[in-house]
Amino acid sequence: MPQNIKKLLENGTLATSAPCRVDMGGTLDIKTIYLPMQHLRPATFNLAIDLRTEITLLPYDGDKIKVSSRGFESAAFDAGEAPYHHPLGLMFAVADYFNVSGLHIRIDSSSPPRSALGGSSAAAVALVCALASLHDKGPLSRRQIALVAHAIEEAAARVPCGIQDQLAAVYGGANAWYWRSSAGCPDFNRTIVLDGKQCDQFNDRFIVAYCGIPHESKDINGRWMDHFIRAGDRALWREIIACSRSFIDALKGDRINDAIAAMNRDSALRKQMTPDVFDDMGESLAAAAGEAACGVRFTGAGGGGCVWAIGEPGNIGHLKKRWETIVQNRADACLLKTGIDTRGLSVPEGIDITD
Repeated sequence: MPQNIKKLLENGTLATSAPCRVDMGGTLDIKTIYLPMQHLRPATFNLAIDLRTEITLLPYDGDKIKVSSRGFESAAFDAGEAPYHHPLGLMFAVADYFNVSGLHIRIDSSSPPRSALGGSSAAAVALVCALASLHDKGPLSRRQIALVAHAIEEAAARVPCGIQDQLAAVYGGANAWYWRSSAGCPDFNRTIVLDGKQCDQFNDRFIVAYCGIPHESKDINGRWMDHFIRAGDRALWREIIACSRSFIDALKGDRINDAIAAMNRDSALRKQMTPDVFDDMGESLAAAAGEAACGVRFTGAGGGGCVWAIGEPGNIGHLKKRWETIVQNRADACLLKTGIDTRGLSVPEGIDITD
C-alpha cells in the first residue's frame, strides 16, 4: 500500500526549488554517444539560470495524487495508476517511486512551459528532494538526487536521456561535465568553469530569448541518435565534441572570441545534421547574433524553445535591442530576464544536502 503522507503535511507545506539552464554540448551527455566516444573525453557545459522551478507539497484527500502546473491542465489519479505518457507523467512517476499517496504536487515555474531550459528535469529534482526528505533517509546528496531524478525520467520516457539538466538543477553555477564510462549509472567529473565573482561578471555577456513556441526534444534528439547508431554523421559528432571542449577551455581562459567561434561552429554542425534545429524565429535571432559578433545556440535539442547568445558586453547590449525587435513578430516570444543561478537546489531550513 502506498504511504499516505497527508498527516506528514497537516502542519504545513513543504517547498523546494531548482534552477533551469542554458547549455553548450547538450546530447553529449547521452550514453548512446559518450560511451563509444570515450577516447575523445566528451563534455557538456551549462549555466544554471535564475528561472527557478518550485515544488510545493500539500495534503490531498483520499489516496490520490494531484499535480498542477502553469501551462498544463491539472490532473489527479489514484496512487500508482497515473499514465506516465501524460504531460505531467514524470511527476507521477517520481511520486510512485516513493510509493506515496494523499498528495498534491504544485509546480510553480518562472520559465515558459516546454521552453528547452530543462524545467521538467528541475521539477523532478526538486520533487525527489522533497519526497526523500519526508522519508527521513538522512542527509541527501546532490549527486544522488540528480541520479535518481535522471533514472526515473529515462525510465518514464522510454528513450535515452541525458543528465545535464538534473546536474545543473542540483549544483547551480557554471560547470563543465565530463562524461565517462561506468557500470550501472551515468558517471561524470565536474569542473567549475566560472566562480562566483566570474558568474556576476558573465551576466553582462549573455542573453536568452524564448521563441514563443514549445520544443519537442525527442524528435530532434531521436533523429540524432538514429543517425549516430546507423554510423551516419560520426565525423560531425567528433567535431561537436571538439567544439564543446574548446568552448569550455576558452571560457575558463577568458577568451570570449574563441568561445564565440566554438559556439557558432557547434550550431552550424547541428544545423547541418538537422536543418530545423532553429525554427524561423530562431533563424532570425541567430542571424542578428552573427551580425553583432556574438555566439549563438539553441538550448537543449532545439526545434523551438529558447535561443541564447554570448559576447562582449557592448555587443550583447546591441544584440539585446535587435532581439527585442525580432521577438515582437510572434505572440508569446520574448527576451527572458535572467542571470546565473549559483544556489542550485534550494531546500527549507532543517534539510541537509551534501555534495
